[in-house]
Amino acid sequence: MVDLANPQRLIRALAVFQTTGETYSSFRQKKNKKELDFEVIYFVVNTDREKLYYRINQRVEDMIQLGLVAEANNVYPHKQINALQTVGFKELFKYFDGAWDLKTAIDQIKQNTRRFAKRQLTWFRKKDAIWIDADDQSKAIAEIIKLLS
Repeated sequence: MVDLANPQRLIRALAVFQTTGETYSSFRQKKNKKELDFEVIYFVVNTDREKLYYRINQRVEDMIQLGLVAEANNVYPHKQINALQTVGFKELFKYFDGAWDLKTAIDQIKQNTRRFAKRQLTWFRKKDAIWIDADDQSKAIAEIIKLLS
């Protein structure tokens, strides 16, 4: 089943069918059942939430200083493209549309980035991941070396 309202997915489904002769859904089912010939190991560099949020907020400020607004403005004519529906661009597009002022857009970038980080941590908690304290690099290196030996 393909979302007919999503042109990118529809094009992808047609390309898969034309190339393989299989429907997109059957292709995906086979793809998901393929066994990996290697073991996936997840390492999560973790820190306390207050520090993480401070770093996120600081990183957004740095990105603004380094030209994120100008970069978003350059791609604004193509704002409908799915690849541009990301944290940072979509908030600045609302600023360019006149829906928000720049401060609100920046605050929303920070908030949405924090939400994204929280979702990532939630996803990794469901995995058999190795959690490493961001503030203890020597312990992190020792953990990795021990695991790889």
